Amino acid sequence: MTTISPERIAQIEARRDELQAMMATGDLPSDRFVAVSKEYAELEPVAAAAGEVRRLRAEAKSLAEMSRDGDPELRAMASEELRENEAALDRAEHALALSLLPRDAADERAAMLEIRAGTGGDEAALFAGDLLRMYTRYAEGQGWKVEPISANTSEAGGYKEVVASVAGKGVFAKLKFESGVHRVQRVPVTESGGRIHTSAATVAVLPEAQEVDVEIRNEDLRIDIYRASGAGGQHVNTTDSAVRLTHIPTGLVVIQQDQRSQHKNRDKAMQVLRTRLYELERERLASERSGARKSMVGSGDRSERIRTYNFPQGRVTDHRINLTLHRLPEILEGEMDELIGALIAEDEAERLAALES
Repeated sequence: MTTISPERIAQIEARRDELQAMMATGDLPSDRFVAVSKEYAELEPVAAAAGEVRRLRAEAKSLAEMSRDGDPELRAMASEELRENEAALDRAEHALALSLLPRDAADERAAMLEIRAGTGGDEAALFAGDLLRMYTRYAEGQGWKVEPISANTSEAGGYKEVVASVAGKGVFAKLKFESGVHRVQRVPVTESGGRIHTSAATVAVLPEAQEVDVEIRNEDLRIDIYRASGAGGQHVNTTDSAVRLTHIPTGLVVIQQDQRSQHKNRDKAMQVLRTRLYELERERLASERSGARKSMVGSGDRSERIRTYNFPQGRVTDHRINLTLHRLPEILEGEMDELIGALIAEDEAERLAALES
């Protein structure tokens, strides 16, 4: 377990007290007050965790001395309290270490959720629709708002591709581990022989960018306007409202035609483009730090998967953490807390281990 030194704890508490005193003076310029308030809000829970560790360590020292001296009854009582203290101190040390881990600056952001049918044809498209419902129900339970951005439906139902914006507190922090290939094993409704088929869909979760994050110059953008059309004889727009944006430096292309208004299509296309450019920059910076760029979702092939949804056995298995839950219907209805919690805990454990090594 990572042990934080007494000097580090004192430093944390001193900085918290310094920020508190600065805010109490009342003579800080408004922009400086905002910056100090933000730092204080982020540091205060860390300082509280540090204070708890300091208190428990002092208590442990006192109890250890009592357990060695005095009458037998007092020593026995002190020894029992020391065991309880050690358990509480372990929890407090762990909580403090977690609070000091570097935070992903994007964790509190909204996210762009992209789901695409992979291997499996119509069955993969149906599964993509199941995943969208699962995430939508989970988001509702979290009090988040899901807004459709674009959708390319399949004739058999489901989606060949669907993009949605998920807004709320801590969206990216909870959904970022969902990126990858999701595999489903079940008997399709069209299968008369009862054979189990394996299909796949890819999920990408990207932190949404703000205008201040990404500058898109007009000269780097090609905008094409054309008439939108629906598949399979569905609604066909009679005005030129579809928008295709091409970011010339990166070659990224975004097409938006779900809205009847050209301006709305352009706004949503810019939202998607900005988010994808922001993620490219995040990946570039991560690559420089780690020395190797990691692909987000793979190719959509059956063999590349992070999670399997097995309908005959009623189970969901996350292959990254070797976790199997026999609660497939509930999970598909959005009850994902146990699954997402386990992924977050594993990530925290790996980062703590990296600090200790």
